[in-house]
Amino acid sequence: MKTKRHIPWKVLAIIAIALTFTLPSRAQTSDAFYSNIDWQFNFPISNSFADKASGWGMNIEGGYYLTENFAIGGFLAYHSNHKYIPRQTISLGDNSSLNTDQQHTLFQMPFGVTGRYTFNREGVFQPYISVKAGPQYARLKTTFNAFANDDNTWGFYISPEIGMNIFPWVYRPGIHVAAYYSYATNKGSVLTYGEDGMSNFGLRVGVAF
Repeated sequence: MKTKRHIPWKVLAIIAIALTFTLPSRAQTSDAFYSNIDWQFNFPISNSFADKASGWGMNIEGGYYLTENFAIGGFLAYHSNHKYIPRQTISLGDNSSLNTDQQHTLFQMPFGVTGRYTFNREGVFQPYISVKAGPQYARLKTTFNAFANDDNTWGFYISPEIGMNIFPWVYRPGIHVAAYYSYATNKGSVLTYGEDGMSNFGLRVGVAF
């Protein structure tokens, strides 16, 4: 059994690095750059290992408009979903079993490139459609008594998104809202539980630059 703990400061360090590259600097005066920083609420669709919706997530994205309406950029997001398993007896094979309750955690961290097409870029309300794609790191973890068992896995991630940037003031920042669907090819298992593909629906609310 693996007993190592999840270390959230590693995730925070990655986010801080990404934030450094996605936020526009003071010297940037061109409207060709954009960035969003979002809180994220996630609803698992087929992830039975940890299927409870949660708000333990964040998304960071930045890019550059190559044309009046089309931009390309990069993103990094993460999310944790959880599920409590009441006490039960689990057969482990080889005539051994385990009687315990469990706390399941599914951690997902996709990152990669994004393409965005924005409508009405000169207006207060700027709706857009986008697609994100890239690798995804995921970790399946079950905690029971003083022990834990986990599986780290990599897969390919793709996510269509619809959203809107709202700039009610003369100067930025503004408000960002979005809805997304995501699918990743990650496969993993712990004890007698497993996942083969991970799909989610989610909402994002944050700051637009």
